[in-house]
Amino acid sequence: MNLEPQLRIDLNSDVGESFGPWKMGADADVMRSITSANVACGFHAGDPGVMRATVRLAREAGVSVGAHPGFPDLPGFGRREMKMSTKDVEDMVLYQIGALAAIALAEGVRLTHVKAHGALYNMAVRDRALADSIARAVKTFDRSLILFALPASELLLAGERAGLQIASEGFADRAYDADGSLAPRSDPGSVIEDPAEVVRRSLKMVQEGRVVARNGTELRFHVDTLCTHGDTPGAGELTRLLLEGLRHEGVSVAPLAAIPS
Repeated sequence: MNLEPQLRIDLNSDVGESFGPWKMGADADVMRSITSANVACGFHAGDPGVMRATVRLAREAGVSVGAHPGFPDLPGFGRREMKMSTKDVEDMVLYQIGALAAIALAEGVRLTHVKAHGALYNMAVRDRALADSIARAVKTFDRSLILFALPASELLLAGERAGLQIASEGFADRAYDADGSLAPRSDPGSVIEDPAEVVRRSLKMVQEGRVVARNGTELRFHVDTLCTHGDTPGAGELTRLLLEGLRHEGVSVAPLAAIPS
């Protein structure tokens, strides 16, 4: 009988990124395999109808719901850097959390976490002032919300300074650079589509706290949650195989906190 403590991990995905008649991602398929959903809040993607439908999907699947705020950049999908004051960023993030929280409330759901999107996330990894503005917005709205952030990043440290619950996030379907940042999406191989490779890398992160960067450097960090993207090709099948691969190796897959009712 195996008496060793069982490893535990949360699986999250960025979802709700359709807009009007434009469809993005495999949300319904992905939702069957994840434990946390990061729902776009209408700035980089999503609209009120999509937000409500996505929250409903998550509720029906028993998946916890979090806000996924980004820059106001629908044409660029929030993946272009923008220069904004820290006050404007704080207000922008607060606005988006509040919008999703209202829609979630209408569906009988309370938010559990916040994860910044795209360029906002990546800029906050290295910019302390920007990271602090995001953390302040989360704390102002609800200090019980969990802030997702890249390990050893300014955003993670900002969450600690603000007294928030934090979750170190690993990326199952993205390549890393040697400094621990995500490889730019414009680079070949930055998005990993091979399910076997995604499972292998994810297990290494969860079981060993390690991942190999593009240049061969082995990075060491602890992860609490693993992300796949709803718009990665074959996202539904990839996420299903990741869930199966983790469970096969004895990893418990569960949300970071009890889903509030």
